[in-house]
Amino acid sequence: MLVGETYNPADEELTKLHRDMLVLLKEYNDVAFVKPAEHTRFLHRILPNASRTLVIQPPFLCDFGFNIYGGEDSFFNYGCTILDTAPIRFGRNVLVGPNVSFYAPMHPIDWQERATGVEHGEPITVGDDVWIGGNAVICPGVTIGNRCIIAAGAVVVKDVPDDTMVGGNPARIIRQLKK
Repeated sequence: MLVGETYNPADEELTKLHRDMLVLLKEYNDVAFVKPAEHTRFLHRILPNASRTLVIQPPFLCDFGFNIYGGEDSFFNYGCTILDTAPIRFGRNVLVGPNVSFYAPMHPIDWQERATGVEHGEPITVGDDVWIGGNAVICPGVTIGNRCIIAAGAVVVKDVPDDTMVGGNPARIIRQLKK
């Protein structure tokens, strides 16, 4: 899984890692709502490779946590889901609206292979100074450049160049932004 090869998500080791993460997430989401000052401590246990200045509002969900990197001085609003079966990297000063999802898992195109239950992950990268509007979906393998805006509700299926605003389903370029 970590090197992008096909894997079985029902693998015993992966299942245990995911189950353990769900326990931590339950604790994080419960504590963050009633004791906001303590939620940072839990977030660092969940995301050991993310920046200490990353803020994620509850409820928050992820698969494993250890595949999420960066996010210095970034803010993720309520309801973020990050399926981190491949590395997901965030730049500095990223603003993420409510209910945004990042999906790294990819299922086989061939229906017979898909029926076996295997999948693979494709990394996602988000550059510096990016704003992602509420309810956006960032699909497997996407790279979002620096200083981009992803409109609310966008489904991003292709790379987004620096200084670009995209929106729609699938997301298309709306305009170039000034540098």
